[in-house]
Amino acid sequence: MLRSSFSIYSLLDHFFRKSEQIQKLKAGTVLFQEKDSVEYVYLLLSGTVALGRVHMRGKDFILKVLNSRELIVEYQIFKQNPHYQFYAKTLDDCEILALTKEQFEEFIMNDPDAMNAFVSWLSTSYLKAQMKCQDLIMNGKKGGLYSILIRLCNTYGIKTEDGILIDFPLTHQELANLTFGTREVIQRALKELRENDVISYEQQKFTIKNLKFLKEEVDCQNCPYEICGVN
Repeated sequence: MLRSSFSIYSLLDHFFRKSEQIQKLKAGTVLFQEKDSVEYVYLLLSGTVALGRVHMRGKDFILKVLNSRELIVEYQIFKQNPHYQFYAKTLDDCEILALTKEQFEEFIMNDPDAMNAFVSWLSTSYLKAQMKCQDLIMNGKKGGLYSILIRLCNTYGIKTEDGILIDFPLTHQELANLTFGTREVIQRALKELRENDVISYEQQKFTIKNLKFLKEEVDCQNCPYEICGVN
């Protein structure tokens, strides 16, 4: 995703990188669990992090997938004794900067440019969440799958001769976690898409061969990439 030099990520990175140590994390590292007391805000410098929840019945739901140059703030800021709303786990090797909650809140409170950039970031995050809810409510499980495939194209898509390669490995179960559906439902929908030559799937990577079909099925509004992604 393209960012201006005035983004909240850029401001935080410029201010804190010279004083805070970069941490290198292995794939599968848990940054925090749901309901943990908030200690840190994270700058994701490289790698991929999943944010989600585990339902009381054990079902894992991935709410968003963040890649490099992302800010991870998953709590109510300026609240006393806040708790994280979701879990955060690295999907591959990552580099991060961990800022204490106090460092982060003091920075945005005392720097007007940072506050303006943070409000802009929050506004975009709100729109992204609203659009995801709209897709699931209006289009059901199958439409939710189509929407996620479109979003994955926007975030990880690479144009090839065969279509748009989603350069991010995903199992059927992980895709089900992203669409809040069951693996069985997702597998049936994916089989139908393969039979209609809309997608292909090799080595855990999807290629979208007919993006127009997916967009027409969900009445796609062609939102800008910073809104229509899995982050």
